Amino acid sequence: MTSEARPQPETTGGHGTLRGIVLKIVSVTVFVGMQTCIKAAGDVPAGQIVFFRSFFAIFPIIAFLALKGHLATAFATKRPFNHITRGVVGVGAMGLGFFALTRLPLPEAITLNYAQPLLVVVFSSVFLGETIRVYRWSAVAIGLIGVLIISWPELTLLNSDEGLDDQEVLGVMAALMAAAISAVAMLLVRNLVQTEKTATIVLWFSSTASVLSLLTLPFGWQSLTSTQAALLIMAGCCGGLGQILMTAAYRHAEASVVAPFEYTSMILGIVVGYLVFGDVTSSGTLVGGAIVVAAGIFIIWRERQLGLERTRTRKAALPQG
Repeated sequence: MTSEARPQPETTGGHGTLRGIVLKIVSVTVFVGMQTCIKAAGDVPAGQIVFFRSFFAIFPIIAFLALKGHLATAFATKRPFNHITRGVVGVGAMGLGFFALTRLPLPEAITLNYAQPLLVVVFSSVFLGETIRVYRWSAVAIGLIGVLIISWPELTLLNSDEGLDDQEVLGVMAALMAAAISAVAMLLVRNLVQTEKTATIVLWFSSTASVLSLLTLPFGWQSLTSTQAALLIMAGCCGGLGQILMTAAYRHAEASVVAPFEYTSMILGIVVGYLVFGDVTSSGTLVGGAIVVAAGIFIIWRERQLGLERTRTRKAALPQG
């Protein structure tokens, strides 16, 4: 899944919140569809997948912006270097994530990606100097134990010589690296969102990723069958559509309300993995996934509580009339 800038909700009523939740669930479904298309395309080089995912995502985004009359100013920015930096980091995360997706069962690939919000907390403390209190540190520690439970059966294969060639070992390592690099990308997005519009961030990223992925052309792109090409084009379109739906979700409801529904992708991943690819989810993935999800939801809840406390403090500091 891809997370971008989260705009403030325009509607705070019950209908707006319900609409936001529905849009979030639909966006998650579309993103799982994207991952399914990529996995169904088979063993395609990661750089080639990144190109299709990025380039063909641009079309639905541009169509949506044109429909809203926002296309003329969508690319306008005074911070091109920041966008390019975010693009370089994002492409690294995306490439590793797609590599993992082609080598792991769908539920495992999706669930390991849940390490990203946990690592955002860690990196926010290390790189941004944010104060992280014991509650969130505890949630991060517990969540990372869940990640270890999911990945341990594969990583223990490293103890044997034959394990070094196991593609699932490489997949787990790539998924964890992708989550870490994606967490860095999220810190860059946090910085961009202070001055840039969501559409600008999304379009610059998709454009930058398309160009950067072409640099991998000499390193093993392959001829695609018509089915593979169709699946990868569909994956790109799903990526763009999912981005639009996710952005709309955060416009209708608060992030703390909408964000937990990201974890519906685990259920969808298990169902699609079994029905489409015959993947039987291991007990380790289920137990570890439940721990990671619980930790992630706790962090979201804690962020909401801290936000409410800050709001009350600001109101109390205002002069009373």
